[in-house]
Amino acid sequence: MAGLARGGHAPVATFALSGIAILIGGIYLDPLNGLLPLFGVLCLMIAIFFANFWRDPDRPIPQDSGILVSPADGHVMFVRRERANGRRPSRTEREGGKVEHDEFTGDWYPEACENPLSFETEQRFVAAEGAPQETDVWRVAIFMSPLDVHVNRAPRAGNIVAMEHRTGKGRRRGPFAPAYRKESEFNERVRTVLESEDGERTEVMQISGALARTIVPWKGIDDTLRRGERYGMIRLGSRVDVRVSAALYEPQVISAEENHPDHPKGQFIKAGSDIIFRRILEEE
Repeated sequence: MAGLARGGHAPVATFALSGIAILIGGIYLDPLNGLLPLFGVLCLMIAIFFANFWRDPDRPIPQDSGILVSPADGHVMFVRRERANGRRPSRTEREGGKVEHDEFTGDWYPEACENPLSFETEQRFVAAEGAPQETDVWRVAIFMSPLDVHVNRAPRAGNIVAMEHRTGKGRRRGPFAPAYRKESEFNERVRTVLESEDGERTEVMQISGALARTIVPWKGIDDTLRRGERYGMIRLGSRVDVRVSAALYEPQVISAEENHPDHPKGQFIKAGSDIIFRRILEEE
């Protein structure tokens, strides 16, 4: 139902009731030279801010076949064709001494997963060059400003087969680069992999920003989601990335990198209702 997302009712009610009580008290008691009413108004303003932040409107979910919908409200930062060239190492691979270390992104084993489209573990993706390959992916990155709806929705129907929380190398929390920068893809994040009934997999990455430092998943591994179903939120500004097979899908959105005159900041899309990928029709 439309209204407030999980966790929002308590702070909104607390500040709203406090503000009302303080204003009433200022009428019948000493207003303390106007400070009491001023404090009451401040509490009401905070309640309005929290209500706006935790808002969770209902959305019409497209019923077309072969589509993926946006997991987040926000502007499309970029749309890129990528190719995996590394993955997070296992314990055995670490002991083998072939691991590459990056100061900002941590350790990588310099080979992609045997099937990169399984998204078995977090992989290192780079821009795809040369002839397209069957294992290439499309990535759509969506920037969520502090004023956008922060509830995230499933881009497709499917079962959660993987969900992992990652932070920067050697950190308990962070890093927290501004979400509108490309480097923020290695901020503190939650990586979720959805598998459809026919075995297709989609990777969704909830990424914290400089202000947004709390990612709250509402679902877990083995949970089944409907297309457009709410599955978590990120508090304050942040970003969400989606990766799908480039051999199966085509992007349906306009990014900021295209410098489109009608979308200088990238197309604004809404979680659950706007289509970001459409399946490529097979030739007869």
